[in-house]
Amino acid sequence: MRIVFAGTPEAAVPSLRALLAAQHHDIVGVLTRPDARVGRGRKLRPSPVREVAAEAGVEVLTPSSLRGEASEQTRHRLQELAPDCIAVVAYGQLVPPDLLDLPTHGWVNLHFSLLPAYRGAAPVQAAIARGDDITGASTFRIEEGLDTGPVFGRVTETIRNSDTSGDLLERLAVSGADLLVATMDGLDSGALRPEAQPDVDVSYAAKITTEDARVDWSLPAHVIDRQVRAHSPAPGAWTMLGADRLKLGPVRLVDGGEDLPAGQIRVQKRTVLVGTGSGPVELSQVQVPGKKMMAAGDWANGAQPDGKALS
Repeated sequence: MRIVFAGTPEAAVPSLRALLAAQHHDIVGVLTRPDARVGRGRKLRPSPVREVAAEAGVEVLTPSSLRGEASEQTRHRLQELAPDCIAVVAYGQLVPPDLLDLPTHGWVNLHFSLLPAYRGAAPVQAAIARGDDITGASTFRIEEGLDTGPVFGRVTETIRNSDTSGDLLERLAVSGADLLVATMDGLDSGALRPEAQPDVDVSYAAKITTEDARVDWSLPAHVIDRQVRAHSPAPGAWTMLGADRLKLGPVRLVDGGEDLPAGQIRVQKRTVLVGTGSGPVELSQVQVPGKKMMAAGDWANGAQPDGKALS
């Protein structure tokens, strides 16, 4: 089957590699976001998907949008490539309605949730933040609604107590890649038919903002633990100590211990505790402005935060 792959970040790379390795499919082109400026030097860098496509010698299209006059060249090239299907993994661009029927089998998206749960931009973060035990990935045909299209297949994944969103997404990217290849195989053979999503248990996971990642120390410890893990590594959970903004690594729940007011810091040898709305949590890592992430004990040794309060 002739496939155009549309994806951008690292999480899309396992799917692209799996499709490139599949014997019965031909990757005739790749759609990805334009090169972006990253890092302190603000140097232009291609997306992870573009780097893999270049290694494989696959043609890459990098439109800034699929809408309007600027996209006409890309639209024309897609018509020339004549894909049977466009496989999508975290592409980051909205597909206009007039392009949805261009491929024979449409645009098939790999979404990192068990649809209809967590439609939207941040399903992995939402599953961790809400304390789910199980999540997964789904392949579905894109239609005009937000992640509402009929589903081809699903895989499940257990959420571990220590999982950050980065950990969980890494595993889902691998299992999801196998699901995407299986979906392409089923479409190619004609054996696969999508099923409409149910109208019950529908939920949404909006795009994460920086403010969403700010720790509210008045919440119970187990909720803060999930919040921090959900926003690690990006955008990164954070809090304020006076005028300084601190980025936090995952915290550890503490059994018993001193009853501290919400946000108050207690340093015991090299252990840094912070009060919450229930019991204290232990900080693992802290990053201060202009520095790299460091062990919380090392940070406390220099900052002397004992008795101060985070907000």
